[in-house]
Amino acid sequence: MPLTAGIVGLPNVGKSTLFNAITNSQVEAANYPFATIAPNVGVVEVPDARIDRLTELFHPKKTIYTTFEFTDIAGLVKGASKGEGLGNQFLSNIRLTDAICHVVRCFDDANITHVENTIDPVRDVEIIDLELVMADLQTVENRIAKVERKAKTTKDKEAQMEVELLGKLKGCLEAGKAARTLEFTEDEKVFLKNYSLLTNKPVIFVANMDEEGIVAVQQNAYYQALKELADAQHAQVVPLCAKIEEELSGLDAEEKELFLEELGMPSSGLDTLIQKAYTVLNLCTFLTAGEDECRAWTFTKGMKAPDCAGIIHTDFKRGFIRAEIYRFEDIDRLESEHAIKEAGLLRSEGKEYVMQDGDVVHFRFNV
Repeated sequence: MPLTAGIVGLPNVGKSTLFNAITNSQVEAANYPFATIAPNVGVVEVPDARIDRLTELFHPKKTIYTTFEFTDIAGLVKGASKGEGLGNQFLSNIRLTDAICHVVRCFDDANITHVENTIDPVRDVEIIDLELVMADLQTVENRIAKVERKAKTTKDKEAQMEVELLGKLKGCLEAGKAARTLEFTEDEKVFLKNYSLLTNKPVIFVANMDEEGIVAVQQNAYYQALKELADAQHAQVVPLCAKIEEELSGLDAEEKELFLEELGMPSSGLDTLIQKAYTVLNLCTFLTAGEDECRAWTFTKGMKAPDCAGIIHTDFKRGFIRAEIYRFEDIDRLESEHAIKEAGLLRSEGKEYVMQDGDVVHFRFNV
């Protein structure tokens, strides 16, 4: 399954325009609340210059990038946790995602209405945050009602441990704080997976600016206010202009590069957003290369070689013998696997090897 991020925010902040850029599709992006009713899902290739380079060197029949899935979720409003503005339905969609991309409006435009009538990024974030906290509080309270009686009557240790965790979560949420601000033991993390708490998901704030604001980010007062709030939450902020990103999505690679050059931008906001999503989800990439295929594979930092082999195929993990590995930087410099071997840079790693980002690997297995 691809990893997923839900695009959330108040109505009319640019979520659907950003989604259009992500998927190069044309979902409805209208100037009124709830233009998006069903969650739209789009899969985007993760840009990786290393795969481009391997393709140059191996001339494979296929080149396959790893992917990331974005879900465009309709605008939330005050009272969403209680069902306002179809809120319950949309909150359930967010529960299915791995991370949250919170789009915040950081530009003035009298022609685009704002549900709160004024532009205030901090207030807008607080509205959404409160709704997510309230929804989680409801989830926790419902779970307490089910588990507390069992813990008291049966003295079941597992139930008692869960009640203790739920109490900790309840106190945190009642104080208006996100669950991710707490520290959890490994045992508690097992319970947490079952709750799918919205406020325990990592968040990336997307500062959506106009064409003028994006070329002078540091001078944008709205962005600075959002950045200060994000820093306090230990969250990432990606400045972008959804309108420009949508235009870029319709260009070929050469045109895109020229357009970015004219704007004085080293890369698109979307590329930065994908990279930040990888960072907050603790993701890395290993590579496979050959005449048939050059491909990028996503794994979680800390995974060992057999588990990464299992990402390709379960038989690879079951019959794992060893992993033959070299670094991308080495083949980029030496330009052939033959030269890698001659230089003594091809390694044979066993079951305890912790895979590293940028490993180029060939798994040996027997089933």
